[in-house]
Amino acid sequence: MNTEEPLRPQSFMLTFLGDQVLGRDVCVYSGSVIDVFARAGIGEQATRSTLTRMVNRGLLRRQREGRRMYFGLTERSAAVLRDGEHRIWQAGAVNRHWDGTWTLLGFSLPESWQRQRHDLRAKLTWSGFGPLFSGLWIAPGEVDVSSLVAELGLAAHVKIFRAHADIGMNIGAMIEETWGLAALAELADAYGEFVRRWQPWETQLPEAPLAALALRLRLQAEWLQVIRRDPRLPVQHLPDDWPAEPAEKTFRAVYDRLTPLAQDASERLLDLVPVRPDRA
Repeated sequence: MNTEEPLRPQSFMLTFLGDQVLGRDVCVYSGSVIDVFARAGIGEQATRSTLTRMVNRGLLRRQREGRRMYFGLTERSAAVLRDGEHRIWQAGAVNRHWDGTWTLLGFSLPESWQRQRHDLRAKLTWSGFGPLFSGLWIAPGEVDVSSLVAELGLAAHVKIFRAHADIGMNIGAMIEETWGLAALAELADAYGEFVRRWQPWETQLPEAPLAALALRLRLQAEWLQVIRRDPRLPVQHLPDDWPAEPAEKTFRAVYDRLTPLAQDASERLLDLVPVRPDRA
Protein backbone atom coordinates (compact mmCIF):
# COMPACT_ATOMS: atom_id res chain seq x y z
CA MET A 1 0.00 0.00 0.00
CA ASN A 2 1.23 3.52 -0.76
CA THR A 3 1.19 6.13 1.97
CA GLU A 4 4.13 8.04 0.58
CA GLU A 5 2.47 11.25 -0.57
CA PRO A 6 4.53 14.43 -0.93
CA LEU A 7 4.67 16.18 2.43
CA ARG A 8 6.53 19.40 3.15
CA PRO A 9 9.16 18.94 5.90
CA GLN A 10 7.82 21.99 7.76
CA SER A 11 4.31 20.49 7.83
CA PHE A 12 5.73 17.27 9.21
CA MET A 13 7.85 19.22 11.72
CA LEU A 14 4.82 21.10 13.03
CA THR A 15 2.92 17.83 13.36
CA PHE A 16 5.82 16.29 15.27
CA LEU A 17 6.03 19.28 17.63
CA GLY A 18 2.28 19.31 18.18
CA ASP A 19 2.36 15.61 18.98
CA GLN A 20 5.39 15.57 21.26
CA VAL A 21 6.09 19.10 22.57
CA LEU A 22 2.91 21.21 22.67
CA GLY A 23 1.68 21.85 26.20
CA ARG A 24 4.59 20.05 27.89
CA ASP A 25 7.12 22.88 28.36
CA VAL A 26 9.91 20.77 26.88
CA CYS A 27 12.47 20.98 24.08
CA VAL A 28 13.48 18.06 21.87
CA TYR A 29 17.01 17.06 20.86
CA SER A 30 17.81 17.60 17.19
CA GLY A 31 19.15 14.07 16.89
CA SER A 32 15.79 12.66 18.00
CA VAL A 33 14.06 14.73 15.34
CA ILE A 34 16.47 13.48 12.67
CA ASP A 35 15.87 9.84 13.68
CA VAL A 36 12.09 10.14 13.47
CA PHE A 37 12.18 12.08 10.20
CA ALA A 38 14.46 9.51 8.61
CA ARG A 39 11.79 6.88 9.30
CA ALA A 40 9.32 9.10 7.42
CA GLY A 41 11.61 9.38 4.39
CA ILE A 42 12.94 12.88 5.15
CA GLY A 43 16.74 13.10 5.01
CA GLU A 44 19.04 14.61 7.62
CA GLN A 45 19.98 17.64 5.52
CA ALA A 46 16.33 18.51 4.84
CA THR A 47 15.52 18.11 8.54
CA ARG A 48 18.39 20.34 9.67
CA SER A 49 17.48 22.96 7.05
CA THR A 50 13.87 22.91 8.22
CA LEU A 51 14.92 23.43 11.85
CA THR A 52 17.11 26.39 10.85
CA ARG A 53 14.42 27.99 8.70
CA MET A 54 11.83 27.65 11.43
CA VAL A 55 14.15 29.28 13.96
CA ASN A 56 14.74 32.15 11.54
CA ARG A 57 10.99 32.55 11.03
CA GLY A 58 10.28 32.69 14.74
CA LEU A 59 8.59 29.28 14.86
CA LEU A 60 11.25 27.54 16.96
CA ARG A 61 13.69 28.46 19.72
CA ARG A 62 17.08 26.87 20.38
CA GLN A 63 18.28 25.66 23.78
CA ARG A 64 21.79 24.27 24.24
CA GLU A 65 22.42 21.59 26.85
CA GLY A 66 26.10 20.69 26.98
CA ARG A 67 27.10 19.73 23.45
CA ARG A 68 23.56 19.01 22.33
CA MET A 69 21.09 21.41 20.70
CA TYR A 70 17.42 21.21 21.59
CA PHE A 71 14.45 22.91 19.97
CA GLY A 72 11.24 24.20 21.53
CA LEU A 73 8.15 26.14 20.59
CA THR A 74 7.62 29.88 20.41
CA GLU A 75 4.33 31.62 21.16
CA ARG A 76 3.72 31.86 17.42
CA SER A 77 4.21 28.17 16.67
CA ALA A 78 2.25 27.15 19.77
CA ALA A 79 -0.73 29.18 18.51
CA VAL A 80 -0.53 27.49 15.09
CA LEU A 81 -0.39 24.06 16.73
CA ARG A 82 -3.28 24.75 19.09
CA ASP A 83 -5.39 25.72 16.09
CA GLY A 84 -4.48 22.48 14.32
CA GLU A 85 -5.23 20.49 17.45
CA HIS A 86 -8.65 22.12 17.66
CA ARG A 87 -9.40 21.39 13.99
CA ILE A 88 -8.52 17.71 14.40
CA TRP A 89 -9.96 16.83 17.80
CA GLN A 90 -12.67 19.39 18.62
CA ALA A 91 -14.15 20.85 15.41
CA GLY A 92 -13.76 17.68 13.34
CA ALA A 93 -14.36 17.32 9.63
CA VAL A 94 -18.18 17.21 9.67
CA ASN A 95 -20.34 20.25 10.54
CA ARG A 96 -23.37 18.46 11.95
CA HIS A 97 -24.64 21.11 14.37
CA TRP A 98 -24.92 24.27 12.24
CA ASP A 99 -27.62 26.60 13.57
CA GLY A 100 -28.08 28.69 10.42
CA THR A 101 -25.61 31.40 11.42
CA TRP A 102 -23.13 32.80 8.90
CA THR A 103 -20.14 35.05 9.52
CA LEU A 104 -19.82 37.84 6.95
CA LEU A 105 -16.59 39.78 6.51
CA GLY A 106 -16.43 42.82 4.26
CA PHE A 107 -13.21 44.60 3.38
CA SER A 108 -12.10 47.54 1.28
CA LEU A 109 -8.37 47.99 0.69
CA PRO A 110 -6.49 50.54 -1.43
CA GLU A 111 -5.67 49.28 -4.92
CA SER A 112 -1.94 49.45 -4.18
CA TRP A 113 -2.27 47.00 -1.24
CA GLN A 114 -1.94 43.89 -3.36
CA ARG A 115 0.15 41.97 -0.81
CA GLN A 116 -2.24 42.78 2.05
CA ARG A 117 -5.21 41.73 -0.10
CA HIS A 118 -3.50 38.43 -0.99
CA ASP A 119 -2.59 37.73 2.65
CA LEU A 120 -6.12 38.48 3.85
CA ARG A 121 -7.73 36.26 1.21
CA ALA A 122 -5.31 33.41 1.99
CA LYS A 123 -6.04 33.58 5.72
CA LEU A 124 -9.78 33.83 5.13
CA THR A 125 -9.66 30.71 2.95
CA TRP A 126 -7.64 28.97 5.69
CA SER A 127 -10.42 29.91 8.15
CA GLY A 128 -13.22 28.44 6.02
CA PHE A 129 -14.40 31.58 4.20
CA GLY A 130 -15.42 31.80 0.56
CA PRO A 131 -15.96 34.92 -1.61
CA LEU A 132 -19.66 35.74 -1.71
CA PHE A 133 -18.67 38.85 -3.71
CA SER A 134 -15.25 40.37 -4.37
CA GLY A 135 -15.05 42.30 -1.09
CA LEU A 136 -17.55 40.27 0.94
CA TRP A 137 -16.60 36.84 2.26
CA ILE A 138 -18.75 34.33 4.12
CA ALA A 139 -18.22 31.31 6.40
CA PRO A 140 -20.67 28.96 8.14
CA GLY A 141 -21.12 29.43 11.88
CA GLU A 142 -19.60 32.00 14.20
CA VAL A 143 -15.97 32.36 13.16
CA ASP A 144 -13.69 34.54 15.31
CA VAL A 145 -11.36 36.36 12.93
CA SER A 146 -10.38 39.21 15.27
CA SER A 147 -6.86 37.89 15.84
CA LEU A 148 -6.43 37.23 12.11
CA VAL A 149 -7.41 40.79 11.22
CA ALA A 150 -5.28 42.26 14.01
CA GLU A 151 -2.25 40.23 12.93
CA LEU A 152 -2.52 41.69 9.42
CA GLY A 153 -3.07 45.22 10.75
CA LEU A 154 -6.32 45.59 8.81
CA ALA A 155 -8.84 46.22 11.60
CA ALA A 156 -9.68 49.69 10.20
CA HIS A 157 -10.48 48.20 6.78
CA VAL A 158 -12.65 45.25 7.79
CA LYS A 159 -16.27 44.92 8.97
CA ILE A 160 -17.59 41.68 10.50
CA PHE A 161 -21.24 40.63 10.92
CA ARG A 162 -23.27 37.60 11.98
CA ALA A 163 -26.25 36.86 9.72
CA HIS A 164 -29.00 34.41 8.77
CA ALA A 165 -30.26 33.78 5.24
CA ASP A 166 -33.68 35.13 4.33
CA ILE A 167 -36.57 32.75 3.73
CA GLY A 168 -36.41 31.38 0.19
CA MET A 169 -32.66 31.82 -0.13
CA ASN A 170 -31.15 28.87 -2.05
CA ILE A 171 -28.29 27.95 0.27
CA GLY A 172 -27.16 25.06 -1.91
CA ALA A 173 -26.78 27.29 -4.95
CA MET A 174 -24.96 29.92 -2.89
CA ILE A 175 -22.49 27.30 -1.66
CA GLU A 176 -21.82 26.10 -5.21
CA GLU A 177 -21.22 29.65 -6.43
CA THR A 178 -19.11 30.74 -3.47
CA TRP A 179 -16.87 27.73 -2.94
CA GLY A 180 -17.09 26.34 -6.46
CA LEU A 181 -18.19 22.92 -7.68
CA ALA A 182 -14.70 22.10 -8.93
CA ALA A 183 -13.09 22.94 -5.57
CA LEU A 184 -15.67 20.86 -3.69
CA ALA A 185 -15.09 17.95 -6.10
CA GLU A 186 -11.33 18.19 -5.48
CA LEU A 187 -11.93 18.18 -1.73
CA ALA A 188 -14.16 15.10 -2.02
CA ASP A 189 -11.42 13.39 -4.05
CA ALA A 190 -8.87 14.27 -1.36
CA TYR A 191 -11.04 12.63 1.32
CA GLY A 192 -11.50 9.56 -0.87
CA GLU A 193 -7.77 9.30 -1.54
CA PHE A 194 -7.05 9.61 2.19
CA VAL A 195 -9.31 6.63 2.88
CA ARG A 196 -7.74 4.62 0.06
CA ARG A 197 -4.22 5.18 1.43
CA TRP A 198 -4.89 4.72 5.12
CA GLN A 199 -7.76 2.25 5.50
CA PRO A 200 -5.47 -0.81 5.17
CA TRP A 201 -3.66 0.30 8.35
CA GLU A 202 -6.88 -0.22 10.34
CA THR A 203 -6.07 -3.93 10.43
CA GLN A 204 -2.26 -4.07 10.61
CA LEU A 205 0.72 -2.54 12.36
CA PRO A 206 4.32 -1.73 11.40
CA GLU A 207 6.91 -4.01 12.94
CA ALA A 208 8.93 -1.38 14.86
CA PRO A 209 7.70 1.20 17.41
CA LEU A 210 9.73 3.99 15.79
CA ALA A 211 8.12 3.19 12.44
CA ALA A 212 4.71 3.42 14.14
CA LEU A 213 5.61 6.82 15.55
CA ALA A 214 6.69 8.13 12.14
CA LEU A 215 3.60 6.64 10.49
CA ARG A 216 1.25 8.21 13.05
CA LEU A 217 2.89 11.59 12.49
CA ARG A 218 2.45 11.24 8.73
CA LEU A 219 -1.18 10.24 9.28
CA GLN A 220 -1.82 13.40 11.32
CA ALA A 221 0.05 15.66 8.90
CA GLU A 222 -1.84 14.34 5.88
CA TRP A 223 -5.18 14.53 7.68
CA LEU A 224 -4.54 18.14 8.68
CA GLN A 225 -3.61 18.98 5.08
CA VAL A 226 -7.00 17.69 3.93
CA ILE A 227 -9.19 19.29 6.60
CA ARG A 228 -7.38 22.63 6.30
CA ARG A 229 -8.89 22.82 2.80
CA ASP A 230 -12.39 22.07 4.10
CA PRO A 231 -14.63 25.07 4.93
CA ARG A 232 -16.80 22.72 7.04
CA LEU A 233 -19.97 23.51 5.16
CA PRO A 234 -23.22 22.43 6.86
CA VAL A 235 -23.73 18.72 6.32
CA GLN A 236 -27.38 19.25 5.32
CA HIS A 237 -26.20 21.26 2.30
CA LEU A 238 -23.66 18.71 1.10
CA PRO A 239 -24.26 15.59 -1.03
CA ASP A 240 -25.54 12.54 0.86
CA ASP A 241 -22.36 10.65 -0.05
CA TRP A 242 -19.99 13.42 1.11
CA PRO A 243 -16.83 11.48 2.10
CA ALA A 244 -15.64 13.53 5.10
CA GLU A 245 -17.27 11.30 7.72
CA PRO A 246 -15.83 7.95 6.51
CA ALA A 247 -12.44 9.64 6.10
CA GLU A 248 -12.57 10.92 9.68
CA LYS A 249 -13.50 7.45 10.92
CA THR A 250 -10.48 6.03 9.09
CA PHE A 251 -8.21 8.68 10.59
CA ARG A 252 -9.36 8.01 14.14
CA ALA A 253 -9.24 4.22 13.76
CA VAL A 254 -5.69 4.21 12.38
CA TYR A 255 -4.55 6.79 14.95
CA ASP A 256 -5.89 4.63 17.80
CA ARG A 257 -4.29 1.51 16.35
CA LEU A 258 -0.85 3.11 15.99
CA THR A 259 -0.86 4.96 19.31
CA PRO A 260 0.35 2.25 21.74
CA LEU A 261 3.46 1.51 19.65
CA ALA A 262 4.01 5.19 18.86
CA GLN A 263 3.84 6.17 22.54
CA ASP A 264 6.27 3.39 23.45
CA ALA A 265 8.71 4.70 20.85
CA SER A 266 8.44 8.32 21.97
CA GLU A 267 8.94 7.44 25.64
CA ARG A 268 12.01 5.29 24.95
CA LEU A 269 13.71 7.13 22.12
CA LEU A 270 13.00 10.87 22.31
CA ASP A 271 15.45 13.02 24.26
CA LEU A 272 13.42 15.80 25.88
CA VAL A 273 14.52 18.45 28.39
CA PRO A 274 12.48 21.06 30.30
CA VAL A 275 12.33 24.58 28.87
CA ARG A 276 14.72 26.78 30.86
CA PRO A 277 13.06 29.82 32.46
CA ASP A 278 15.47 32.15 30.69
CA ARG A 279 14.29 30.69 27.36
CA ALA A 280 10.55 30.68 28.05
